[in-house]
Amino acid sequence: MRITAVTCVKNEGPFLLEWIAFNRMIGVTDHLFYSNDCTDGTDTLLNALARRGLVQHLANPAQGRNYQMEALRHARQQPIAREADWVWIADVDEFLNIHVGDGTIPELASACGDPQAISLNFQFFANCGVAAYEDRPVITQFLRSHNPDIWCDTLEIETKSLVRGDFPVHFYGAHRPYLRPTLPEKKRPKWTDGSGRPVPEKFYLAPAKQPIRDFKAHGARRFATLNHYALRSLDSYLVKNDRGDVNRDNRAFDDTYWRERNDDSHEDRSILRHLPKLEAGIAALKSDPEIAALHDASVAAHRAARDRLMQSPAYQALRAQLQRAPKICPQEEALMAMLAA
Repeated sequence: MRITAVTCVKNEGPFLLEWIAFNRMIGVTDHLFYSNDCTDGTDTLLNALARRGLVQHLANPAQGRNYQMEALRHARQQPIAREADWVWIADVDEFLNIHVGDGTIPELASACGDPQAISLNFQFFANCGVAAYEDRPVITQFLRSHNPDIWCDTLEIETKSLVRGDFPVHFYGAHRPYLRPTLPEKKRPKWTDGSGRPVPEKFYLAPAKQPIRDFKAHGARRFATLNHYALRSLDSYLVKNDRGDVNRDNRAFDDTYWRERNDDSHEDRSILRHLPKLEAGIAALKSDPEIAALHDASVAAHRAARDRLMQSPAYQALRAQLQRAPKICPQEEALMAMLAA
C-alpha cells in the first residue's frame, strides 16, 4: 500500500527526522514536502533526504501569501500524491496516534471499515512547563493535554484527514477534503471519524465556501487520535513566533494561542508504546553522516535563533509573560469570572 504524507514547512529542521521516522513507522511510504523561506537549514536537509529517495522536496509554489492552500492545489497534480492509495495531509507538529494493532494506517483503515476518508480529532498537548529546547523526540517531552473531549469552551475539535485515492475530491483543504459539488448522492464516499463512525452530515456536506473542519470529539477516538504539539518547548515556541508560519506571513502566536493550547489537566502516555521503533527509525536516518550533520546544523540554528531573540527586551518580556500565564484558557477564565460576579 502506498501512503503519501503531504506537508508544508518553514524552519522545522530540528523536527524533521522524528516526524519522518514516525510516519514511516505507521505505514507512510512517501513524503511530499513544500518549503518556503527557510533560514535554519530545513531545505538543505530535505534536499539531502530527497537525493537519497527518502522524500520529495519542492519549493512552495505560492505566488501570494497563502502558502499551504496553494501547495495543496499543486500537490494534487503530483504523481507521488495522485497515485497514492492514501494521502495524509498534516503538519510536522502533528502525530497520528493509532491505537489498534501495531499502530499502522492500514490497520486503522481496516478498523474503521475501509472508508474512503478518515477524519481524526486533534488533541492539543501542552507545554508541560518545558522551557529549554532539547534535541530529543517531541513525543517523549509533552505528555499532558486538555480533556480530549473538551477544548477551551467547545466540544467540537478540529480534525486532519486521511484521504483514500478513490475519494471524489473537489479539492484538498488543510483539515479535510471537500466533495465535488455536483456529486450524485449514490456516489458519495464512506467517511468516518477515528472510531469508524460516519462523520456528522453537516461536516460531510459542508461546501468549500463555508468550510467546516471540526465535529464533536466525544466517542471519536476509539481507534486513533491526532496528537498536536503546537507549543513544544518555550524556546521553540518563541522561535516559531518569530518565523510566522507556513500558512500566512508574519502571523503572531500571541498569549491567546498559547493559553488555548496549554491546558495540561489530562495525562496521555499512549503514544509512547511506539517509542522503541521511533528511536530505531531516527537512528537509521542519522546513520548517514551527512543527514546527521545537517540535522545537527538545524539544531544549532534553532538554538542560535533563540539566543538572538533573547537579546530583545520584547522577547524577554514575552517569555516572562508566557511563563506566568494561567493554564486556564481565556474562555474558561471568562466563564469563571461571570459565575463569580
